[in-house]
Amino acid sequence: MNNNNKYAVLTTTQMGEADKITIDQLQDVGKTGADLMENAGLTVVREIVGCVDGRAALILCGPGNNGGDGFVIARHLKKHGWSVDVALLGSVEKLSGDARVMADFWEAEILNLTPDIFKDQDLIVDALFGTGLSKNIGGELAKVIETANHHPAYKIAVDIPSGVEGNTGKILGIAFYADKTVTFARKKPAHLIYPGKELCGDVIVTDIGINDRTIEAVEPNMFENYPALWLNAYPINSQDAHKYHHGHAVVVSGGCTKTGAARLAATSALRTGAGLVSVSSPEDALIVHASHLTSVMIRKRAELNVDLEDQRLNAWCIGPAAGVNGQTRKDVLSIIKANKRAVLDADALTVFEEGPLELFQAINTTDEDVILTPHAGEFARLFPYQKEEDKLSATLSAAKLSGAVVVYKGADTVIASPDGRCVINSHAPETLATAGSGDVLAGIITGLIAQNMPGFEAACAAVWMHSECANRIGVGLISEDLEKEIPFVLQNLLEN
Repeated sequence: MNNNNKYAVLTTTQMGEADKITIDQLQDVGKTGADLMENAGLTVVREIVGCVDGRAALILCGPGNNGGDGFVIARHLKKHGWSVDVALLGSVEKLSGDARVMADFWEAEILNLTPDIFKDQDLIVDALFGTGLSKNIGGELAKVIETANHHPAYKIAVDIPSGVEGNTGKILGIAFYADKTVTFARKKPAHLIYPGKELCGDVIVTDIGINDRTIEAVEPNMFENYPALWLNAYPINSQDAHKYHHGHAVVVSGGCTKTGAARLAATSALRTGAGLVSVSSPEDALIVHASHLTSVMIRKRAELNVDLEDQRLNAWCIGPAAGVNGQTRKDVLSIIKANKRAVLDADALTVFEEGPLELFQAINTTDEDVILTPHAGEFARLFPYQKEEDKLSATLSAAKLSGAVVVYKGADTVIASPDGRCVINSHAPETLATAGSGDVLAGIITGLIAQNMPGFEAACAAVWMHSECANRIGVGLISEDLEKEIPFVLQNLLEN
């Protein structure tokens, strides 16, 4: 993967390290951390002036650096002619460092933070905690945040809405519900992972003077999914290429009443660029497939082991309505042990609920990429000890444990590699929550690995393309629509 730090997502620890490096650099030229805080507050003010109507603001300040940002915002809004009230959690005397410096610059009254401070303000700015919160909010402060959330004013959060855990997106008791969040340098996991993502509103990333070299120095291994991360690994066809250069993908089908899922995956693999695609079909489903398929070929599932000896059949997809039975389990293990590139979806995951270790051992002995594509329920069945972790940690742990690339599907799909790389997909629309959508995704991944795109990059590309197809369709989407959009998405992708 191209380590494009423009799309890096920083943990709260990494962001703290980036702040420290930048402050050290500032001190070398006679400046301090207060200058960085001033820059941060000013970027928030620019966003406010550009998007908020009205002239009455309430700034909620906390006891740390996020509160210091709030004092900067208050001071500059006042210079812009706003009527500004500032409320502080705690006392000024207990502030320290740069936050105390900025509080001392505020020459007007500082209110106590109580539910009574909310009047007829047009704007409420949450500068209470940002990434600095690690315990649940309760008591009087919870009442303050609840009152703020019900107030009709436009709401802006500084860095991360207070009450949202920065590394996980979890809600710590109660959280501020923002219309817009202004964060600094790079996004944090909470901006992309639910439920935190929902509370952030529109997320704006501003430049406060933390340069790209500093971001590189904190060694990010997490990124937001964009084509720039994987496009250099995308298979580009040469003029003299023919279909056999583009791989031969095989999708394993279920019985005669469960054939649609396999066809969705197969046609999606073909649309994505696999040179040839076959469906491996049980005897009772051969006629059903033959009556629906034209470009996709049909093979007999009874001859699967013979097909696995054919080196030309290089990418396999099993799971979409394959059947939760011993045959599916046996076939999954046969595919992996044959050293085939493989996508395991749906039933191919569920059949290992009672004994996933056998699957993981097989994956860890193969030389080829294996991609697992569970939704939340399948993930819990396959990784029972990881299901209680936050989504990012759980996906990374699952990838390391299984030896596979894991695509933990959802509105905030997370893709993790056994080597510790992680990508969060952020632009999937809610219309993808429909039957068969996952089968199409499995097919897109299969089509890419058939063309020898590396497994992790193929998974990231497929998830992005899948979302892009859905965004093109809009409301009323059904799964059959998705594969028809793949050529248009590919065309735009490769032209731009």
